[in-house]
Amino acid sequence: RPGRRRMEGSGDAARAVADWRLALWTLCSVLLPVLITAWCSFQRSRRQLLIRDIFRKSKHDWHYTDLFGQPSYCCVCAQHILRGAFCGCCGLRVSERCLKQADQRFLCKEITMRGTAGAPGSMPHHWIRGNVPLCSCCMVCKQQCGTQPKLCDYRCVWCQYTVHDECMVDCLKTEDCTFGEFKDLIIPPYYLSAINQMRKEKRTSYEKVVPYCRKHWMPVMVLANTRSGNNMGETLLGEFKMLLNPVQVFDLSKIAPAKALQLCTWLPCNAVRVLVCGGDGTVGWVLDAVDEMKIKGQERYIPQVAILPLGTGNDLSNTLGWGAGYAGEVPVEQILRNVMEADGIKLDRWKVQVTNKGYYNLRKPKVFTMNNYFSIGPDALMALNFHAHREKTPSLFSSRIINKAVYFFYGTKDCLVQECKDLNKKVELELDGERIELPNLEGIIVLNIGYWGGGCRLWEGMGDEPYPLARHDDGLLEVVGVHGSFHCAQIQVKLANPVRLGQAHTVRLILKSSKMPMQVDGEPWAQGPCTVTITHKTHALMLYHLGEQTDDDDASSLSE
Repeated sequence: RPGRRRMEGSGDAARAVADWRLALWTLCSVLLPVLITAWCSFQRSRRQLLIRDIFRKSKHDWHYTDLFGQPSYCCVCAQHILRGAFCGCCGLRVSERCLKQADQRFLCKEITMRGTAGAPGSMPHHWIRGNVPLCSCCMVCKQQCGTQPKLCDYRCVWCQYTVHDECMVDCLKTEDCTFGEFKDLIIPPYYLSAINQMRKEKRTSYEKVVPYCRKHWMPVMVLANTRSGNNMGETLLGEFKMLLNPVQVFDLSKIAPAKALQLCTWLPCNAVRVLVCGGDGTVGWVLDAVDEMKIKGQERYIPQVAILPLGTGNDLSNTLGWGAGYAGEVPVEQILRNVMEADGIKLDRWKVQVTNKGYYNLRKPKVFTMNNYFSIGPDALMALNFHAHREKTPSLFSSRIINKAVYFFYGTKDCLVQECKDLNKKVELELDGERIELPNLEGIIVLNIGYWGGGCRLWEGMGDEPYPLARHDDGLLEVVGVHGSFHCAQIQVKLANPVRLGQAHTVRLILKSSKMPMQVDGEPWAQGPCTVTITHKTHALMLYHLGEQTDDDDASSLSE
């Protein structure tokens, strides 16, 4: 029996040891992956902190990407890379492990020359090796560059010329850069250095500074709204920085237009061109900043404004020939060519004053600036519903198709509900002081430009009736009425004409009772009884590009 008990005791001990071993191995099998994952996560976050620290301190405009859009090679180790960092100004591409070394070894585009004293009127090429644009040609032998699957060939970050490794000679490394095709649009670094030095010395005779004295120099400024057009503005910022001086390119989410436009005071009078990348609201924001320049007494520095339309709507850009929307189908080089070739034109800007009714109303009247149109009725109601829905769930409104689908939904709903019916009984309309008898209407639209509602030529309608031509620079407004949302839809597909109420220099609309939706240039609100007065405010200097309107009626578009 004692022996049997000893055997049972040793068996229990063995089972206990086995249980402990099983528990230990189970614990290790659970903890080890967790520890490895935690360690990897710690290392990844540490690496990301180091990368962000390099990005923050660097003079390069570094961005990180998980996948390059074309075959790329690290500028340090020359290895093929799928992901890594790239500079949005000079075009350097580098692997993650070589980032710090590349940041220290290679210079980025300099917005001003080093050593402002005695800044020259020229500068040498700034060559970057490898990752040249596809289909680029060597400036020496005129053969295609970048055809070998390795880090090869050179590109100048200013003139964009490319050279084969074997064609690169010492004279090219010291040769003066011509700034290439867009030399008339680029602000050279040596120019900014010279002007900065003259300002310190309180000298204002810039006429002898190169290229100020050059006849055809028309420097361009790019003002991009990165929140417009499904973040297309972010991509455009990098592409324009590659072609121009980075000091010419501004992100409107980081700097206000009024501050950005102060660069115009460093440049020749009446020569600067501004390219606004964004929707009609962004264009209005920039034009308001231009008006501020007039108030400050800077009229001679007022720039001409071109538009690269992002997002939906874009009736102003459509009217001026820049199209209804940009989705990357046109290279930025062609956009800059269009800006160079565009003609100057004036755009009327109008003051819209909304005065609430009531004897005890002590509020100041609401004042808006109108570039496109003012409306009361179904289209304003659709815009109001759309904006309310977008504010609740902004993530849903990321594409043009979804936006138009939502507009279609609210338009169809209004066809059934008719919330704006009997508008003619609720309002009075005066054109240049003359009372207008209104027919049965649901909406009134006051137009300054040719396009309305995302590409519809509202004033012309079907084009089968004689009417005075509409222009956006004649100091006249076109006033039309609509019978409802279904009537608006018929006009957009040219199945009906609007109710043309007339043209006028001054429009006065009195809302006698109830609450009605109103909008100015796509900014809607619900308005109670009030008096709306629209008068001419000023002119804006715009750039007109031929042949990009969505409508086929070229004759009517040119008449504007």
